[in-house]
Amino acid sequence: MKVLLIAGGWSTERDVSLASARNIGTALDELGHDVTFLDLLDGFGTLVRLARENDFAFLALHGAPGEDGLVQAVLESAGCPYQGSGPAASFLALNKAASKALFREADLRTPDWELIPRPGTGTPLQLRYPVFVKPNMGGSSLGMSLVEREVDLPPALEKVHALGEEALVEAAVPGVEVTCGILGETPQPLILIRPKHGSAYFDYQNKYDQDGADEICPAPVDEELVREVQHISLEAHRILGCRGYSRADFMVQEGVPYLLEVNTLPGMTSTSLLPRSAKVTGLDFNALIAELIRLGMEHN
Repeated sequence: MKVLLIAGGWSTERDVSLASARNIGTALDELGHDVTFLDLLDGFGTLVRLARENDFAFLALHGAPGEDGLVQAVLESAGCPYQGSGPAASFLALNKAASKALFREADLRTPDWELIPRPGTGTPLQLRYPVFVKPNMGGSSLGMSLVEREVDLPPALEKVHALGEEALVEAAVPGVEVTCGILGETPQPLILIRPKHGSAYFDYQNKYDQDGADEICPAPVDEELVREVQHISLEAHRILGCRGYSRADFMVQEGVPYLLEVNTLPGMTSTSLLPRSAKVTGLDFNALIAELIRLGMEHN
């Protein structure tokens, strides 16, 4: 099959995207596909033509464009099937404030938050410290700060706004971090994450360094907690309208899980979480890529 591998782009997560694409490209070659690589940074204008010339598109994108649904909308207009969620679900998941509003409406537990779209907007912060300040539509923990005092809030907001992003301020939930992937409609084993390098949270360095964090799968947690997190992950997947796959991230405080966000294009680097959990279920990386293609073709 002729597969268009789409990666790169111009988001702050460009390097992560390219790292994922290298792994995916190798797998596609080994699976016998004829692969055309497209970096959106210098090839966006060719996307429609290449989509029409290929049988399938595999997205290795992080941030916008890609996770915001733009590329998916173009592919649908060109009649090219692809893996993962459609435009609407992609946008809702990437926009943390929008997805958290949907989670709250559906009674899914998520930390309290406030959205500060640009400098000088919004009322004085109503949340208690400590808080996390993060880009509302960013990922990979880029631009994120842990703020423990009111005096440190303005520079954290400035860091996000300097990226051209809206700032989401979210109540910090002390505890342990777990993540749960969904493949098809099946929750995957939980992964427990213990950051290294002295970080108080799973930051960019911990995520992508080879030895950045202890990532234990299956997570050594109570089976009741496993079932609850898997249930919430599948509910969030369905509420947003996701398809194919997703990954939900949680903080667990004294046995109570708080849903942070849902990723519709989880990372596919050598240290990424979804491939790690899939491997526990018997799917190696190549088999995971093949299954994502099957699911994408099945939908289209």
